[in-house]
Amino acid sequence: MSAEDRTLRALGLAEAPREHPLLYPGVWPRESGLLDGDLLLPLDRLVHEDRTPVLAIGSNAFPGQLRYEIAQFGIFSPAPTVRTRTTGVDVGVSAHVSRTGCVSASPVNAPSRVRDLFVLWLDAEQFAVTDASEGVPLPDGNYDRAWLPAPDVRIERSDGTSLPGAYVYVNRHGVLHDGTDAPRTHPGQRPLLSELLLNSPASRTMFGVFTEQFSARAHADRLLCARGTRLSAEERWVTASGRERYVRSQQTGSPGTGASLSPPRT
Repeated sequence: MSAEDRTLRALGLAEAPREHPLLYPGVWPRESGLLDGDLLLPLDRLVHEDRTPVLAIGSNAFPGQLRYEIAQFGIFSPAPTVRTRTTGVDVGVSAHVSRTGCVSASPVNAPSRVRDLFVLWLDAEQFAVTDASEGVPLPDGNYDRAWLPAPDVRIERSDGTSLPGAYVYVNRHGVLHDGTDAPRTHPGQRPLLSELLLNSPASRTMFGVFTEQFSARAHADRLLCARGTRLSAEERWVTASGRERYVRSQQTGSPGTGASLSPPRT
């Protein structure tokens, strides 16, 4: 495959959900790769001991989004992304409305669930940027960073070996449930917003009848997003993710330097 065929645009992986929120979480790649600027190149190895493993639950697994997140801080170093078979965690729905105009994902406890998820191997600068983007350094940020250890979660590479664990970002507001106490899974942005608007007259009053209206009204409106987040709790849609106990006081911990960065609000 030529370099031209390896561009994100040629692979259909260029548009960032941050800029196109109804595409969230984006189309994940079919295979592991090295994100190098606008290219997704083949990987020469699956483990990078000099970097930090982060399990991508939402749009960070989408190369266009990851490129956008790190480039806005002026960082352009390559980032290895490794496809894994992961047991014990699923993609839930964050119980907050993002200022990017969507309702994002958060990891949830799912002991018997097996999913193909990507591990991002981030250098210190990239890790700090990701912390900042998720709001980890802020007391009122939306996410905490947590270490998920083996054997609580099994993260298996294509060569059959497993990681000792990986970091994830756990939503501080909790997650939405499925009508019981169990967390629901994220179906994609359009079906999720359609369902939320259908089932909540108060949401339709705030955000409109259609998914496009929801996204447009929520975008960059901090007060409206906060009201929408509170509404989820008021309407009793919220439950625990089951991952809260893995969160530590690590907002400024090694190897990142997240506290020195000013994060965009999401």
